[in-house]
Amino acid sequence: MSSSRCAIAYGKESIDFSLSHVDRKTLEIAVHPDQTVVVKAPLGIDDEAIRTRVARRAGWIIRQRDFFWQFDPRTPARNYVGGETHLYLGRHYRLRIGSGKRDTVNLTRGYFEMGVKGDVSSEKIKSLLEGWYRDRAAVKFRESLDRCWPHFEKFSLAKPKLQIKRMRKRWGSLSTNGRLTLNIDLIRAPRECIDYVIVHELSHLRYADHGSEFYRFLDKLMPDWEKRKHKLEVTLA
Repeated sequence: MSSSRCAIAYGKESIDFSLSHVDRKTLEIAVHPDQTVVVKAPLGIDDEAIRTRVARRAGWIIRQRDFFWQFDPRTPARNYVGGETHLYLGRHYRLRIGSGKRDTVNLTRGYFEMGVKGDVSSEKIKSLLEGWYRDRAAVKFRESLDRCWPHFEKFSLAKPKLQIKRMRKRWGSLSTNGRLTLNIDLIRAPRECIDYVIVHELSHLRYADHGSEFYRFLDKLMPDWEKRKHKLEVTLA
């Protein structure tokens, strides 16, 4: 059995795959948990026909790859260099860095497109990206709060003020004076996980501690909160 490395272009992305010709009747495309793509093709089928078949399944391949990405056990240390992946709302995007007349960050089809004025350094890339995260967090966290608040309006509660900052050990907190604080790193998590953190913290407006009444209330508002919590933990491990 022979094996080779191949690739096809899909939009601005490249799908790399391992190709083996084996004694079988049908072509098999598999995406493994480590995000590698393996293609097993019948003997005698030419490579161009294989590439065409893989291209037809490109959308499915990328969706499978993204699914496994979210369960990576731990995000490695970031170096802020071109080609490196960074999370936003639960999806991985690659850094594409180029020179520009001004500093810019744009999200386009699987990439953080970054234009950098002057010298490029990892410190500057980190600063630009974190500034972009902070701006998006201000928008997305407010949207999430507005989306979740109707669950609590009927209890005649005062809507808390929103604060965003980096926290070492917590995703969110609710102060006694009614301030909701969210960890800026939550902007990397899926929307449903952000909603979970907000609903959890807002539930403390009714129940201050984590007693049985608190969890009965949370179960009623968000029956799948445990799944969301687990997804948050594995995504941002």
